[in-house]
Amino acid sequence: MGTGTSRNADGGLHGGEEREESLDQAGGQLYVSLKMENYKKKGDLIPHIYGSVPLVGSWDSTKALSMERESASMWELSFVVPPNHETLDFKFLLKPKHGYMPCIVEEGPNRLLTGGTLQGDARHARLALFKLDNEEVLEYRVFIKADRVSPFDLAASWRAYQDNLRPSTVRGIPDVSINAAPETGHENGSSASLELDLEHYVVPAPSTSANSGLVYAANLAENPRSLTSSGVSGDRPATIKEMEVIIPDPSKVYSGSGMVESKSVGTFSPLQKQDSHRGLFVDRGVGSPRLVKSSSSSTFSFDLKLDSKNKNSMPAAAGAVAAAAVADQMLGPKEDRHLAIVLVGLPARGKTFTAVKLTRYLRWLGHDTKHFNVGKYRRLKHGTNQSADFFRADNPEGMEARNEVAALAMDDMIAWMQEGGQVGIFDATNSSRSRRNMLMKMAEGRCKIIFLETICNDERIIERNIRLKIQQSPDYAEEPDFEAGLQDFTTRLANYEKVYEPVDEGSYIKMIDMASGHGGQIQVNNISGYLPGRIVFFLVNTHLTPRPILLTRHGESRDNVRGRIGGDSVLSDTGEIYMKKLANFVEKRLKSERTASIWTSTLQRTILTASPIVGFPKIQWRALDEINAGVCDGMTYEEIKKNMPEEYESRKKDKLRYRYPRGESYLDVIQRLEPVIIELERQRAPVVVISHQAVLRALYAYFADRPLKEIPHIEVPLHTIIEIQMGVTGVQEKRYKLMD
Repeated sequence: MGTGTSRNADGGLHGGEEREESLDQAGGQLYVSLKMENYKKKGDLIPHIYGSVPLVGSWDSTKALSMERESASMWELSFVVPPNHETLDFKFLLKPKHGYMPCIVEEGPNRLLTGGTLQGDARHARLALFKLDNEEVLEYRVFIKADRVSPFDLAASWRAYQDNLRPSTVRGIPDVSINAAPETGHENGSSASLELDLEHYVVPAPSTSANSGLVYAANLAENPRSLTSSGVSGDRPATIKEMEVIIPDPSKVYSGSGMVESKSVGTFSPLQKQDSHRGLFVDRGVGSPRLVKSSSSSTFSFDLKLDSKNKNSMPAAAGAVAAAAVADQMLGPKEDRHLAIVLVGLPARGKTFTAVKLTRYLRWLGHDTKHFNVGKYRRLKHGTNQSADFFRADNPEGMEARNEVAALAMDDMIAWMQEGGQVGIFDATNSSRSRRNMLMKMAEGRCKIIFLETICNDERIIERNIRLKIQQSPDYAEEPDFEAGLQDFTTRLANYEKVYEPVDEGSYIKMIDMASGHGGQIQVNNISGYLPGRIVFFLVNTHLTPRPILLTRHGESRDNVRGRIGGDSVLSDTGEIYMKKLANFVEKRLKSERTASIWTSTLQRTILTASPIVGFPKIQWRALDEINAGVCDGMTYEEIKKNMPEEYESRKKDKLRYRYPRGESYLDVIQRLEPVIIELERQRAPVVVISHQAVLRALYAYFADRPLKEIPHIEVPLHTIIEIQMGVTGVQEKRYKLMD
């Protein structure tokens, strides 16, 4: 820091005498750092310090200061000595963790620190000896350092300087590095070796894991409420009119009452009827003042009461997504607040797969999105044993039945939107203009429709999709003969091909031969707005190429051991062992995948964890850095609770939206991770992501399609690898635990 002097345990002075004198005159204070090291673990004995001044207990062992674990073998304690107590007598003692055994005080005379210089025998200064009940002597190495620090430096947090601002050990490593091949004689250490069989390390995935690939994609769609909750059964055909849900027009109900937009809760709320409370409201985060701009005054007033019952189409998001949604609310037509993506295409062209991926992406961004699959409606209303004749265009009964369930699904989707839903994915063939015109008429004035047509001319992909359809679809669950099912579906497909009419009306996106990831075309017509633009960008980067994505936290860091959040500390002894084990794992798991890459954050604990991995490109992403804890960086949660109780309680109430002072919220993290998600979707080779707990929670939630509110509570343990397998059937998960 440039304004301190220090003395080591031998009493040697670092810095000029004139500097020390000037600090004395300026009110400089003594900053003492104590460390104890012992490689032999003895039960639950925790090192403490007590001594002659109140700061260290006034020789009362019950008030002794506890040292903190810095690593598996090192304990540390730092404190500032008051100006009137610069002569300090003290001793180390060991306290049992659970308090049912007496303390053990170190052998020998008291240690005497005078004005930053340690008096007495030099050997005694370096060792602390403790005699146990069985006459065994426990020996600790002792490191004592005293620095004289100016008040300015103390205000800037000397401890943060010592722990976090010292030169990084990875400063010379470039952001992008490529190891063309493993180094000759490279060895990760016998202590970190893995058994050849990686299955030995497999552990069960949680019940909410990312295993959509094991479920037929259409079954993940929304349950038809018009066929389940209203009591409609196959014995009583219901007309569309009977299913109609009347939704009051919010603009009429609350006309002139002063509506409020809240991006944190996603609601329109009528305010109290004072003029000073009318206007647009934007929430600045949990625990922050709620300010309302009056429509008739330039002053601000506090919003005292919000009614959150009436939802609108504001996403649970921050940054660009929230800004775009606010702009659309203020400037766009009312129907544009709700978006319907209507799939179009022949069977076995990947419509449902695309619908599932798009639903997952939009939900993760914060948009309330649901997937409505017309095939699911058809099976509930008419059963699963419909032959190919049911799908003929010259079968009036079949046509009427299919149009009826399509209308029911559309009614359900529009009713859900009127209740606050934002984006509906309408999944069906919708292969004729007459069907699409029916849907546009139903949506008129209620939501904006964009048709999404999937076209595939690759016979290999079509054949693979057909076989998957026969194996997984409930339509063929009762057909034991695969060939018979294949013949029936081929006939059904031919029936659709006879009357198929490509989209050329309205707003549309055409995906032509995009599934393979080798080129293809995207055609767009009449597409505008932030969200439609994001959808196009997402679809450009998606494909079906199978590849694994490996997610893992960095090895245990010294701040993990101390229980401190944030920081940029190096690895602990345990973390260094994991670093080597991970390198062995990656070498075995990806030995035939030489096009794989390693992604890390810019923090040294992830870069160090990746350092033994050779033969793969390594890329540092600032977007993968841990959540920014702002002014709480480097603190423990107990320290936050003690010193910042209001912040602690705000975070406890809503971890998703809570933003650390001068830091980030989980919603902020999601926004900066969107480019990472897009690139993971675009990559055609395996990727190993070495990052941090909050970041991996957000990434994992995308693949597992977990609700936003669950993200801050997802378990991502240390020294565990989560393998996400991307492929034609969806997403599958596998976990490996390399260390306890």
